[in-house]
Amino acid sequence: MIRAIIIDDEKNNIENLTGLLELHSPVISVVATATNADEGIAKIHEQHPDLLFLDIQMPGKNGFEVLKSLPHHFVEVIFVTAYDQYGIPAIKFSAIDYLLKPVNIAELKTAVSKAVEKLNQKKQNFQLENLLEMMKNKDEKNEHRLALSTAKQTRFVSPGDIIRCESSNAYTSFYLAGGDTIMVSRPIFEYEELLAAYGFIRCHQSHLVNRKHIKSWLKDDGDIC
Repeated sequence: MIRAIIIDDEKNNIENLTGLLELHSPVISVVATATNADEGIAKIHEQHPDLLFLDIQMPGKNGFEVLKSLPHHFVEVIFVTAYDQYGIPAIKFSAIDYLLKPVNIAELKTAVSKAVEKLNQKKQNFQLENLLEMMKNKDEKNEHRLALSTAKQTRFVSPGDIIRCESSNAYTSFYLAGGDTIMVSRPIFEYEELLAAYGFIRCHQSHLVNRKHIKSWLKDDGDIC
């Protein structure tokens, strides 16, 4: 069994998620719940859970402040939030799973399945570490690292080292300055939003380009960079 804690400031959300887990993810055992950050932190230190279901915006301390208190980074985290703009870009940047309220059953099952797989591998949660580092240095873009997850690994890449991104249906290929290419199973439009603040432009339906690496702009054949 995977030991889980749910932290959410609304009791009905806790009850709803607990019920969904009992019905659709019986491998998860909810060992404790909390309705505020301080209570949640105490429960984490008491129970040492494998998995956290964590609301982002709560009165007083928010979900990110809860994460800063974790005794180690071997725990998996699934954010559950009604706010689709509060902190979501940073979460996406680190490729951490999140669920929007009301919780979709299929998305819940997928997120739980991925968390269980990571826990079975007993690996340190470097994606969580990357998120915390990004939140700490949120105004220092040169310190940010984009998490690119493939079937075999997760690479953490500086946006400045990405030359361009190319779309292939639901996949996106990243071409790096060192010559490597990384393909991930996420559509390019998600990265257009994430990388806009780092100097990337959508020069074509299938291409995102880093302005830093543009050497010329050809006005023939419909403009090519």
